[in-house]
Amino acid sequence: MNKLVSSPALAVADIPSGASIAVGGFGLCGIPTTLIGALYELASTDLVTVSNNCGVDGAGLGVLLGARRIARTTGSYVGENKEFERQFLSGELEVELVPQGTLAERLRAGGAGIPAFYTPAGVGTQVAEGGLPWRYDGAGGVALSSPPKEVRVFDGVSYVLERAITTDFALVHARYGDTHGNLVYEASAANFNPLCAAAGRVTIAEVEELVEPGELDPAHVHTPGIFVARVVHAPGVAKLIEKRTVRS
Repeated sequence: MNKLVSSPALAVADIPSGASIAVGGFGLCGIPTTLIGALYELASTDLVTVSNNCGVDGAGLGVLLGARRIARTTGSYVGENKEFERQFLSGELEVELVPQGTLAERLRAGGAGIPAFYTPAGVGTQVAEGGLPWRYDGAGGVALSSPPKEVRVFDGVSYVLERAITTDFALVHARYGDTHGNLVYEASAANFNPLCAAAGRVTIAEVEELVEPGELDPAHVHTPGIFVARVVHAPGVAKLIEKRTVRS
């Protein structure tokens, strides 16, 4: 039952090139900074990531993106990442943009063993009808676009069929965790972390405060240890802010 791994490097050592990885966090909030850094040092390439966004230039998944380690990403927001924009428009990066709520539900469904679901989000748009650019050809044309999806009517309302998402690995960040893998996220860091934790076949968690089994109130646990394969103690991790706003 003891899932504690001695180092971040050891925790990610078996993530190969070409692996799919769900990564928790929203913007730079709740991102597994330590594990991303260890994966950068591992030098795996052609990674397929699923995350709300791909970090920013020089931080979060932006570190892997800047090193050309990511071949494809699924997310709902591009954000402040100029390198993301450059790689996408130049045809170097394949991008599947998904409505944010749909992305969350696709991950949740994957973790729950639900293969697909119907949602009204995207009906009547290219999300359902196809044609969204996934990859450009570098000359302004579209090399690969999204396919059309099944649409059905229930009680007079149209819904589009969305497939669940599961990944080879998941990287998440928690404020508290025990050696059995039970996790508690803090405030808004409980964003995509629990969803990604459930969707990964091998979930690796970095925790700020490591406690012994039994010290966490079961009623407060967000991710039960059954979903977590490895735990890394990562105290004092830097918490960045994309845009700090203060009064002049």
